[in-house]
Amino acid sequence: MPGEAHRPGTARNPISILGAWLTTLAALAFIAYYIAESLDLIRSPYAGILGFVLLPALFVFGLLLIPFGMWREARRRHRGVSAWAWPTIDLTRTHTRRVVIGVGVLTIANLLIVALAGTGAVHYMETDRFCGQVCHVPMRPQFVAHGVAPHATVGCVQCHISPGAAGMVRAKMNGARQAWEYLTGSYQRPVPSSPARNIPVAADTCMRCHSPGHPSADVTRVTREYADDEENSETVTETIHFTQKDHWHTRDGRIVEYVTADPKRAAIPYVKVTESDGRVTEYFGEKVTSVPAGETRRMDCLDCHSRPAHRFSASAEETVDRAIGAGRVSRALPFVRREMVSALKASYADDAAADNGIRAKLSEHFKTIDAQKRPDADRAIAEALRLYHLNNFPDMKVTWGTYLSHIGHSETDGCFRCHDDEHKSKDGRVIGQDCELCHKDKE
Repeated sequence: MPGEAHRPGTARNPISILGAWLTTLAALAFIAYYIAESLDLIRSPYAGILGFVLLPALFVFGLLLIPFGMWREARRRHRGVSAWAWPTIDLTRTHTRRVVIGVGVLTIANLLIVALAGTGAVHYMETDRFCGQVCHVPMRPQFVAHGVAPHATVGCVQCHISPGAAGMVRAKMNGARQAWEYLTGSYQRPVPSSPARNIPVAADTCMRCHSPGHPSADVTRVTREYADDEENSETVTETIHFTQKDHWHTRDGRIVEYVTADPKRAAIPYVKVTESDGRVTEYFGEKVTSVPAGETRRMDCLDCHSRPAHRFSASAEETVDRAIGAGRVSRALPFVRREMVSALKASYADDAAADNGIRAKLSEHFKTIDAQKRPDADRAIAEALRLYHLNNFPDMKVTWGTYLSHIGHSETDGCFRCHDDEHKSKDGRVIGQDCELCHKDKE
């Protein structure tokens, strides 16, 4: 047919043209993002959502639109429909110029709004408020504990998301699962976290601020415990901790690996130590003669410091002793230690019941107290309520001892998981249990 050779190709259709534009814009935006990240101009872990997920997805979507539009245009022409033609825009008309200018201005404004909203969303998702309060019920224990911990000024994303795109993608996939569990109410109560399976390795988190083996000076720790007698008798223990020995496991190029079949990593039947010069020593637990099956892990900070930012007291006794030792509760109050522990250990259905129960029990105990000690009694009641709400969350079934730490060996076996005099190498060396390996009582 005359003019058939000049018939436009099937790629000239609105869908394919849109796909080409999306692909081109996504490619240019990705190049710009990659350059900015390479120059360390973008530090947000969430920015990777835009640069390494959304932009590539938009690029692929645009590519797919191109053949889809060509296929659709070919079908239209096969049915006898004329080829798509560009709309005619007559800029000599005042009305047309106004429309074009209006559309252009509105497009720029919309892009700015979307950019600002996206930036705001990224920054909001980095906040502790987002992490701890959007999923209010399941995350409330962790959010409250983080707020009073030494790491309170360290944002959630700094420990929970590894650097780079891969870390961000893993975190978002885990977050999507958690969001589904929250929306469907299928999350566990309490939320399991021993050990935390999705926490990045310490090299990507802890060691950005800490260096193994520091402080290098020995540390003296004072432990104050109180009896349940009328005088709240005090026992003071001072212990010297050898910090260099404590951090032997992660210093001097040393690699310590272990195998455990216990989901909480409480039982460790096999340990492998590789020195910086390549020497390897294997230690086998009691009745273990070969490398057992199970999870293999390289030891890092989190194997001992298992609750660095969300600490809970292991017992009511421990938290009351600390409050008395810190002077927040007066020892001059008769039997205050005994009564506070009793009130805190009672079972309560919810927060309101706990407030009423603790206040009633301690008020009854202090009802005959001297008027001059009444302010101390009121402070003791207020402190008891504070301690309860820092460590107990009935709606999440969190109470004393729900979340324990592997640091030391007071709450769990901790150090004794390996240092038990039972882990032995084939040449007779032993992982010892001698107390003075790590500390000694101060004389």
